[in-house]
Amino acid sequence: MHELQQKIIVVAAFMGALAVVLGAFGAHSLADYLSPKQLSTYQTGIDYHFFHSLALLGIANLPLLTDRHQRYLKLTYRLLVLGIIFFSGSLYLLACKAILPITGFIFVIGPMTPIGGLFFILAWASLIAYAFCPTPQKKTS
Repeated sequence: MHELQQKIIVVAAFMGALAVVLGAFGAHSLADYLSPKQLSTYQTGIDYHFFHSLALLGIANLPLLTDRHQRYLKLTYRLLVLGIIFFSGSLYLLACKAILPITGFIFVIGPMTPIGGLFFILAWASLIAYAFCPTPQKKTS
């Protein structure tokens, strides 16, 4: 296994476990403190966190045929992680703003959600670019 693939698997596993912990925390501890709308926002963060943790796990299994493949895979990996942090992380904070002392930072947290969404879109675009990388031709004898 390539070192990059191993790193992505470890990060995917960590992100997946974190999504489980945050999801359980939201379901069991936040339900008494957040409105249904806030819980829905929190759940959206959990959903995207899970989906993209699984995407990380999926890309870890893609072949690294050339340096170009490796560069696109590394870019996809980094963009997915940033997307989880910015998109899901900002939704967690925005959903919990009523119970966290972050009111002064809301103007910073709000724009993080679409930036995270952009990271997700760019990650998927990078994966498309990976798919179009030329593969080495096998020599026929």
